[in-house]
Amino acid sequence: MDDQMVERFLEDGFVRIEGAFPPRVAEHCARLLWRETGYDAEDPATWKDPVVWVQDMAQGPFAAAANSPVLHEAFDALTGKDRWQSRYSLGSFPLRFPHEEEPDDAGWHIEGSYVPEGAPLPHTNLRSRDRALLMLFLFSEITEADAPTRIRVGSHLDVPPVLEPYGEPGADFLTLGPQVAAASAHRPLAHATGKPGDVYLCHPFLVHAAQPHHGTRPRFMAQPPLMSATPHELDREDANYSPVEQAIRRGLSARN
Repeated sequence: MDDQMVERFLEDGFVRIEGAFPPRVAEHCARLLWRETGYDAEDPATWKDPVVWVQDMAQGPFAAAANSPVLHEAFDALTGKDRWQSRYSLGSFPLRFPHEEEPDDAGWHIEGSYVPEGAPLPHTNLRSRDRALLMLFLFSEITEADAPTRIRVGSHLDVPPVLEPYGEPGADFLTLGPQVAAASAHRPLAHATGKPGDVYLCHPFLVHAAQPHHGTRPRFMAQPPLMSATPHELDREDANYSPVEQAIRRGLSARN
């Protein structure tokens, strides 16, 4: 994680780290994920649904994938040393299979980070409460034919002005979805393609979307958050802003 990659993160809202964890670890993880689906990897006739959600895998290979030295170095560089929490499970896995049926989760959005007391849906606020990064872990080879996650490049800079009016409580992701989609509609498109072991580290405000899978190979990916150890601050006395915080400030400045 050099200065050039940090600057790319600030401008684009994401960086791809090739070989962030070993391919053999990705292979072990993929075998465990296949077992969770109940599908036969060699028999497409068993792939009944366009999306299979697998939750909270914390076996050894997943813990190893999340804790490579390369990733720890990158977490420090992007969120600030000691400002992120270690994790050993990888959250939710939207495993996408070639299918004629369209998925119902392909809209442009940002992720929710926390659930306020009494609220039914996850919220996000301007300081990205509790979430330091969105991460995309690739456990299969993903080309543009394999339903890669769609990314609006630079869209993380469009989101702070959308969030600012909601103050500290923030708003839920369904409320924010149409607004961040409209605010970022002018942005160029990229796809989260790559090989097993690659990881995309994304600003928590990066606008992204799934898409229908009309290819031939299943797409195995995890999309866990990197949780914050300390709150993000947008007005630090020492001006020691992390790149995540710098990007939020840039987005607010660009509005004016």
